[in-house]
Amino acid sequence: MSDLYKNLAVTDYNGDPAPAGAREAAVAAALNLIEAKVTNSSGAAQLQWELNNLSTYADLIQEALKVK
Repeated sequence: MSDLYKNLAVTDYNGDPAPAGAREAAVAAALNLIEAKVTNSSGAAQLQWELNNLSTYADLIQEALKVK
């Protein structure tokens, strides 16, 4: 697994969630996934489509990482 994904559960010095760091890591992970999808796409509009969904992808990644 990429080192990028190891930092998705970001915490501060007290072990509390660090929302800004977690969001940054989720966006980076989403961009990595978009890059993989666009690289393997033949559609010219695929990049714009995926970037329009970037925030949604990051939201889903953050939600999936919440401990239940």
